[in-house]
Amino acid sequence: MKILICSLLLLSTIGIRAQSSIDSTQLIKDIQTLSSDKYEGRMAGTRGSRQAQFYLIGRFKQIGLSPFHNTYEYPFYFQQGEKQIMGTNLFGYIKGKSASSIVVTAHYDHLGVKSGTPAGKDSIYNGADDNASGVGGLLALMAYYKMHQPEHTMIFVAFDGEEEGLQGAKAFLKQPPVPVTDMVLNINMDMIGRNDKNELYVCGLTQFPELKKYVDDAVNTGGQVKVLSGHDKKEEGSNNWINQSDHYEFYKLKIPMLYFGVEDHPDYHQLSDEFKGIQPSFYYQAVLKVLTVLQSADKGFK
Repeated sequence: MKILICSLLLLSTIGIRAQSSIDSTQLIKDIQTLSSDKYEGRMAGTRGSRQAQFYLIGRFKQIGLSPFHNTYEYPFYFQQGEKQIMGTNLFGYIKGKSASSIVVTAHYDHLGVKSGTPAGKDSIYNGADDNASGVGGLLALMAYYKMHQPEHTMIFVAFDGEEEGLQGAKAFLKQPPVPVTDMVLNINMDMIGRNDKNELYVCGLTQFPELKKYVDDAVNTGGQVKVLSGHDKKEEGSNNWINQSDHYEFYKLKIPMLYFGVEDHPDYHQLSDEFKGIQPSFYYQAVLKVLTVLQSADKGFK
């Protein structure tokens, strides 16, 4: 009995409390679905992208995300060579106790289908880690805050066109749903589904050291996944991730941001980035780490 009581007391940390509010089965279902062949690699402007949009809109409705203007869909256009491509950002919000907003983001697009592939050979860039993993995390955090009203209004955004040069993030901030001055923080997830060293990096503390105390809360919860700070210094060259995903557009506007991701693995931008490569335990715990940071920042960040 004493052992049982001690075990129950250990479950009182923020990180463990978050576990009971994240549906691990749904988390895995979302990433498996989004990275399936049905969505044909989710390239912006394609049939597969539209199918992915239908799935995400259905999940937004299921969770109960509030739309800004009676819609979750926000089309935008960008040039790709001589072609004009239509992308579609998907977003909504969960009202907080404050008008100031935290914007939680992940891109749902990927590289589509490889042309010239011989018949019978794999031709679909499924993008399981890049970035069905981030979108699955987005949905999990959305569901958590639907059940736990945040202090800040939480805006959840699934970006399109990231692979074409952060086009969705550019469009979002060009015509934001709330004033940019009301956005106090961006949390971006891009590739959080696997790492053989159990390492999840957080990028942005060099630029925004005031956020370190919130990240420390995730570090201090322990667990299998280690949260490491890095990849945000100029001298790191191509290993500096500040400009390598959607958070960069927030950074350029001096909006504090944190980017969560793993270091590149052999399947990055390859046909082999499939669901079978995802490490479910790592993925689940990585999402919990992001949630712990978000919980802490929501309560403490102004």
